[in-house]
Amino acid sequence: MKKFTLLIFLLFSSFINTAFSQEQKFAKLGDFKLESGEFIRDCRIGYRTFGTMNTDKSNVVIYLMWAGGRTENLNLKPSDGGKMIDTNKFFVIAIDAFSNGVSSSPSNSKLQPRIRFPRYTMRDVVNAQYFLLTKILKVNHVKAVTGVSMGGMQTFQWLVSFPDFMDKAIPIVGSPQLAPYDLLHWQTQISAIMNDPDWKNGNYTKNPAREFEYEIGALILTTPDEYNRRMTREKVFAEIAKSKNATGGLDANDKIRQVQAMMSIDVTEKFDGSWEKTAASVKTRSLIVVARQDHTVTPSPALKFATLLKAETLVLEGDCGHSLHLCESAKVNSVIENFLLK
Repeated sequence: MKKFTLLIFLLFSSFINTAFSQEQKFAKLGDFKLESGEFIRDCRIGYRTFGTMNTDKSNVVIYLMWAGGRTENLNLKPSDGGKMIDTNKFFVIAIDAFSNGVSSSPSNSKLQPRIRFPRYTMRDVVNAQYFLLTKILKVNHVKAVTGVSMGGMQTFQWLVSFPDFMDKAIPIVGSPQLAPYDLLHWQTQISAIMNDPDWKNGNYTKNPAREFEYEIGALILTTPDEYNRRMTREKVFAEIAKSKNATGGLDANDKIRQVQAMMSIDVTEKFDGSWEKTAASVKTRSLIVVARQDHTVTPSPALKFATLLKAETLVLEGDCGHSLHLCESAKVNSVIENFLLK
C-alpha cells in the first residue's frame, strides 16, 4: 500500500514548481450546510500557498487536489524547471478537499466521526472552496482554476457553479460527469471495503480491503501494455503480498465519502440534463487535458463537453493512461504553461 500511495504522489506532484510554500493553514467555516440540508459540523478546510501574490491579485491560480491527495504533497523544492505552474510568476492556492484527512473528514471529525460523517457532493466541495476564497481569503477572481483527476472534476464543477470567478480553467484527466465504466470501478472499490470482514460498519480497527485497493489501483492507473513493461510475473505477487499488511494510505471511511462525491459529479444536473444548456452557461476559456487510454477517468464525457465549449484540448495518445507523468509530463507542462501565459 505504501508503494501505491507513492505512485499516486508521483503521479500528480510533478505539476508545481515551488518558489516557496507556507505551512499548512486552516479556515474554519462553522457548521457548513450541504445541498442535502445536512451540515458538516465545525467544518474546516486546509490550504497552502506557493509563490507571491500580485498587488492586484491578478496572478492567482487555484490548485485542487486529486483523490486522497494533500497539499503537503505539493510542498516541493524547486527543481530544474519544466513544471506546469511557475510560482515565480503565479501565486498558487492549493486546497485540501473534504475527506483527505486534513480538511473535515470522517477520520478527523469529533462531532461526526467515521461513517456518521455526512455524504456530500462535488458541488458541496466547490461551494466550500468558494466560501474559503471569497469570505476568508478575500479573493473574488482568479487567473485560473486547475487540478488533476478528482481535481479535474472539481475544476469542471467550478466552470459551471461559478462561471465568472476565473479567466481560465484547466481540468486535467478529470470528468464533468463520470462515465458508466468509471462508476463501475468506483462502486466496486466501495463494495470491496464494505464487504470486507474488517469493515465492521465503519468501526474498523485496521483499514479493510488493503489488498484489493492495491490491486485495483494497479489495474486502473495505467494500461496493460505499460504495466507489463515495468512489472515482472514474480513481482506482481510480491507486491500483492506486501499490500495485505500495509498500514498507509487513505482511511477507508475517508475514501468512501470522496468516492461518493466523485460519483455524484454531473455538471448538467442543474440544467435539466442538457449538455447544451450547461455549456452555454460557461464563460471561461478552457484547456481540457485527457488521456485517450485512461482507465481511471475515461475521457469521453470531457471530450464531449470540450466540443460544446469550443475549448482547447490536449489529448494524450500514449499508453500510460491515467499515469500521464510516466511518459508525457513534459508535453503536458509545456502546453499548460503556454495556455496560462496567453
